[in-house]
Amino acid sequence: MKSGSLSCILPCNRLPVQLMSQVRVYTSNGQKKDLGSEDSNRSTPEETLHKVGTGQDMTNAGQKQSFLKEPIQVKVKAVLKKREYGPKYTQNNFITGVRAINEFCLKSSDLDQLRKIKRRSPHDDTETFTVYLRSDVEAKSLEVWGSPEALARERKRRKEAEIKYRENLFRNQRLLREYKEFFGNTKPRSSAAAMFFKGPGKVVMVAICINGLNFFFKLLAWVYTGSASMFSEAIHSLADTCNQALLALGISQSARTPDPSHPYGFTNMRYIASLISGVGIFMMGAGLSWYHGIIGLLHPHPIESLLWAYCILAGSLVSEGATLLVAINEIRRSARAKGLSFYQYVVQSRDPSTNVVLLEDAAAVLSVAVAATCMGLTSLTGNPIYDSVGSLGVGTLLGTVSAFLIYTNTEALLGRSIQPEQLQRLTELLESDPVVRAIHDVKATDMGMSKVRFKAEVDFDGRVVTRSYLEKQDIEQLLQEIQQVKTLEELEAFMLKHGENIIDTLGAEVDRLEKDLKQRNPDVRHVDLEIL
Repeated sequence: MKSGSLSCILPCNRLPVQLMSQVRVYTSNGQKKDLGSEDSNRSTPEETLHKVGTGQDMTNAGQKQSFLKEPIQVKVKAVLKKREYGPKYTQNNFITGVRAINEFCLKSSDLDQLRKIKRRSPHDDTETFTVYLRSDVEAKSLEVWGSPEALARERKRRKEAEIKYRENLFRNQRLLREYKEFFGNTKPRSSAAAMFFKGPGKVVMVAICINGLNFFFKLLAWVYTGSASMFSEAIHSLADTCNQALLALGISQSARTPDPSHPYGFTNMRYIASLISGVGIFMMGAGLSWYHGIIGLLHPHPIESLLWAYCILAGSLVSEGATLLVAINEIRRSARAKGLSFYQYVVQSRDPSTNVVLLEDAAAVLSVAVAATCMGLTSLTGNPIYDSVGSLGVGTLLGTVSAFLIYTNTEALLGRSIQPEQLQRLTELLESDPVVRAIHDVKATDMGMSKVRFKAEVDFDGRVVTRSYLEKQDIEQLLQEIQQVKTLEELEAFMLKHGENIIDTLGAEVDRLEKDLKQRNPDVRHVDLEIL
C-alpha cells in the first residue's frame, strides 16, 4: 500500500503486471473514506514501477514497456463492531419477583417502583407473568442496603436463619400441624384414606386383612401339629402381611405432592416398596422355609394329627383364592384401560402394588396345594421326609416370586423406555407439524405409574417460524419501518427488535407443541423439546 493506491506484482515469465484500485473503508456510522483520491499531488503509479527481468534477451525488451493498467474493484464488508460481553453478563437477564425478594433481600413494596415486563409464562396454568430486569433489581438492592457489603451481610444472616429453621423443623412439625388451618395449604391434597377404598389400595388392604388372619390360624396349627410344611405356610402368611403393609406405605407416600427436592414427585415409592417386598419375601419367606425343610430332613420327627392342619389349609385356600380374584379383576380392568394384555401389564410392572398381591396370592394358593399334598403323603406313608420336602417346595416357590419382583421393579426404577408403538405415535405427531423439519435423539422414559417423560432435539423451520411472526404484524407498517432505515445504527435497532420477537415466537411454538403432546397423550407428563 503506497500513496493511497494498491500495488501488487503478479509473477509472470514475460510480463510484470501492476494492479491499481481505490479502497473505500466503511465505518459503523455509515461514513466512507476514499483513500485513493485524498491527495492528487501524490506520485503517480508510473513512478512506483520496479524494473523486473534485467539480464534477459534483447528480444524481450520491447515487452517490458507494456503494462496492464486496468483497475479492479475491491468490495469491503460493512460490519458492526463486535461487542465484548465478558465472561459474566447479566444486565439483560430477567428475574421473577420471588427471586428478587429472596436473593436481593427486598420487599414487595420495593418492586412496585421498578419496570415491569410481561413475558411468556413457563407454566401451563398461566399465559404471561411479570418479570424484572436484573440490573434494576441490583440497583434497587444497593439503594436499599447502601453497599454490597451490607447486602452480603443480610444474605448471610438470612441463610443462617434458614439453616436454623431446618434444624428445628422436626420439633416444630407438631406445632405446624396444629396451626395448619392458620398457615393454609397451597394445593389441595387427596385424602390418604380414600386411596385405600379403590384401585390398588383396596387390593392391598384386603390382602393385609386376609393374610393376617391366615398367619394367626396357621401358626396355631403348626404349634399343635409340629408340621414343617405348616410352619412354612405360617411364615409365608407372615411375610405376605408384612410386605403388603409395606406396599400400603408405598402407596400413601407416592401420593405426596412434588417439592423442590423432588420436582418429579414420589411416584417411584411404589416401586421401591415393591422391591423391598421382593427382598423380604426372599429372605423371610424362602429363607426360613428352606431352613426348616433342611432341618426336617436332617432330624425327622413324627407328626401329630393333621386334621386341624387340613381344615386350616382349606380355609386358607379359600381366603387366598378370594384375594387372588380381587387382584386379577383389578389388573384386567387396568390392562384394558391401557390397551394391554393381562400378561403384558404384569410383566411390564405397570402397577407394582397390585402385581405383588397377585404374585403373592398365586404363590400362596400353589403353596397351600403343595403343603397339603406333602402332608397327605406323610399321613399315608408315615414318613416325615415328604413334609420336609413340601417345606423346601414352598421355599422354592417363594424364591421364584421374589426374584421376579426384584427384576421387574429394578427395571422400572432404572427408567426403561416406553413401547415402540407409543414412541412412534409421539414422533409422528411432532413430525406432522409444519414448524418441525426433523427430530433427533428422541428419548421417552416410563417414570412409573403410567407417567412418561419425553425428550427430543427438534430442528425447527426458521421460515415457518418467521412467517408465523409476520402473520401477526402489520405488513404495511413493517415496510415503512424498513424504508426509514438509512444508517447502520437504525438497521441494528430494527434487527434487534424483530429478532427478539421472532425468538419469542419460536418459544411460543415450542410451548404449543409440548401442550399438544400432553393433551393427545395423557400419559406424557413432562416434555423437554430442545432446539437443534
